[in-house]
Amino acid sequence: MTKNIAVVLSGCGYQDGAEIQESVLTLLAINQQGANYQCFAPDILQLKVVDHYRQQEVSESRNVLVEAARIARCDIKPLTEYSANDFDAIIFPGGFGAALNLSDFALQGPDSSVNADVSAAINNTYQAQKPIGALCIAPVLLAKLITGAKLTIGSDQATAQAIESLNCTHENTTHGEIVIDKENKLVTTPCYMLDANIGQIADGANKLVQAILDLA
Repeated sequence: MTKNIAVVLSGCGYQDGAEIQESVLTLLAINQQGANYQCFAPDILQLKVVDHYRQQEVSESRNVLVEAARIARCDIKPLTEYSANDFDAIIFPGGFGAALNLSDFALQGPDSSVNADVSAAINNTYQAQKPIGALCIAPVLLAKLITGAKLTIGSDQATAQAIESLNCTHENTTHGEIVIDKENKLVTTPCYMLDANIGQIADGANKLVQAILDLA
């Protein structure tokens, strides 16, 4: 039976939303490995907007769902419509939007809170004993909500310490590596938390999706 995977985006653009390459390569990996995907995003305003050409913040207001629709080619739903009963797993690509829009980890670190819709999606999937994947900085969402989780964001010491302060275990990884927490059905990979190239991002996304499908 074909598996159905939910993919949660946090906008469009790595400095204020979802990392586009991580997102697209995750969708590609899902397709190439014989599964279906549906994109979701919270219907909220971005915390900030960044001009990615000049790499500076600008005085604009943008909506996370509207921006994420660029990556999903308009085939996207508000995260409030996500039901764990309808999917075999859920995956969160990275990008700074995970720490700005899906949570406020970029501002609050271990004292951060997770967006209510994101929290509900993760908790409901976890309670249904279905796999959860997270790329790049997105594993901090799992660290905040799942006590005892085993995760990776690569080798950034400050972020690793923040994860461990939340009663989770961090494992250092390098390009294309994944960490599988079989007990909690979590799969994480560092992607652009390292100084990576697009081929290395593809390696990590492919391995993460394969592990998610195996767990499902």
